[in-house]
Amino acid sequence: MAKILVIGSMNMDLVVETERYPEEGETLIGGKFEQIPGGKGANQALAAAKLGDQVEFIGACGDDSFAPKLKSSLKAGGAEIDNIFEIKGVSTGVAVITVDKKGNNRIIVSPGANYELDSEKIEKIKDKIAEAEIILLQLEIPVDTIEKIVEIASKNKTKIILDPAPAQKLPADILTRVDYLLPNEGELDLLLAEAENKSRAEKIEALLKMGVKNIIVTEGEKGINYYSQNNKLHLETLKVKAVDTTAAGDVFAGAFAASLIAENNLKKALEFAVQAAAYSVTKRGAQSSIPDKKELNEFLAERSK
Repeated sequence: MAKILVIGSMNMDLVVETERYPEEGETLIGGKFEQIPGGKGANQALAAAKLGDQVEFIGACGDDSFAPKLKSSLKAGGAEIDNIFEIKGVSTGVAVITVDKKGNNRIIVSPGANYELDSEKIEKIKDKIAEAEIILLQLEIPVDTIEKIVEIASKNKTKIILDPAPAQKLPADILTRVDYLLPNEGELDLLLAEAENKSRAEKIEALLKMGVKNIIVTEGEKGINYYSQNNKLHLETLKVKAVDTTAAGDVFAGAFAASLIAENNLKKALEFAVQAAAYSVTKRGAQSSIPDKKELNEFLAERSK
């Protein structure tokens, strides 16, 4: 039985380095090209598995050449993959990513099989949701599917962590059941249609009043801010030279879930997630930037010298 169940997307990332981004109608000669396993769901599952224990990933892939590579990456990192749905005649999800010399990225995702992960398929794995301690979700699968998962999880007292990315407005039926919401600044602005012109404090207050139990806003170099009805907390990020920020949010989410299971201590889980995310931005690619426990410990030891 998986303690952490991650349900979400799996993509092959097609990554090109560039000195700068092209203007409209302009063609640039890029640098190095790589195919790197990714997808927000798969990234988070791999991070949770490499930094924790008893993690299963559930998603959907096509019957193309990308699928075996994505499954192999997850399995090699320690995630269970027995319940991935293979969709015939549909492409596996693909993300086209350009990374500039400062490590910033721009991403276009073609969901492919990820959007075939519907409520009917979730019904087939509902026992997995009921048995898990934590379920980790993102928004690269249909919102109707997220709604079904959250409904099953809340009925069975499975804790729900939601990374609301890519940013979009979400129905109250989802938000009111979330235990830990992990938006970045931009995602926070788009979550509530009725709060578009309100301050951050007002948006946070609105989400808490709706029933979101814990909100963790990630702000890149500015650190993270935690909010609940009775508590606020700010954590600084680690200062590192960023090479590629593609998977930072996913590593944060996976590491947070892993530590929350292992330690059952919110502050320690946040600190651990910040450390893992800092490591990830010093490496290129999505899943290729995710550390295991040994790599993270060596990274932290080197910094303390």
